[in-house]
Amino acid sequence: MSEASIVQVARDKENVAVGDEIVRHKLSSRLIHWGVALFFMIALLTGMPIWSPVFGWMADLFGGLSVCRWLHAWSGIAFAAMTLVMVGAWIKEMHFDESDKKFNVVEYMKFKGGEDPDVGKYNAGQKFFFWMAPVAMLVVLLSGIPLWWPTKFGWGLRQLCLVVHDIGFVFWFVAIVGHIYLGTAAEPGTFRSMTRGTVTRAWAKLHHPRWFREVTGDRK
Repeated sequence: MSEASIVQVARDKENVAVGDEIVRHKLSSRLIHWGVALFFMIALLTGMPIWSPVFGWMADLFGGLSVCRWLHAWSGIAFAAMTLVMVGAWIKEMHFDESDKKFNVVEYMKFKGGEDPDVGKYNAGQKFFFWMAPVAMLVVLLSGIPLWWPTKFGWGLRQLCLVVHDIGFVFWFVAIVGHIYLGTAAEPGTFRSMTRGTVTRAWAKLHHPRWFREVTGDRK
């Protein structure tokens, strides 16, 4: 099948084999993912010069610190909204099952070989990250409200929210760095699933064996 045909199929369908490739994420799923990523990065880059003068130079990228203050707040709201859209789109595929009990994060992080034969489209680590995303999003969103309207809230609450917001920021920073690493250098071939929507059969068989069998019907 031609490259154009594969791209065409990946616009509307997923979990289907097309030649030597398997469609993992259809176009709408990829757009949601990149929407979350875009607003997160805007919120991150505008928040860092607010967080510390060390990153003050970053404010110039957006037209100054005053611009960063309102852009950070609104991009945070957009990030929260897109996160909820993402949850709605993927929630059916993110339920934990019996195979997830065998997931060993230490062994997984060694990247020595394939996953357990019972691993489906998403492993337990990916599912855990998915469920942590809306929780962490609510932490930074709710703690950011008193910081956005400081005159509406007491000093004690603002100080508490400042600490909580910083903790949320650190969590997200570490989580995203890990997410990018796992999706690129750690598992080559993964990134293309969020660009063109497909992965190779070999990749699927190695990293998500049960999903590979379900999609292709190959029981070997």
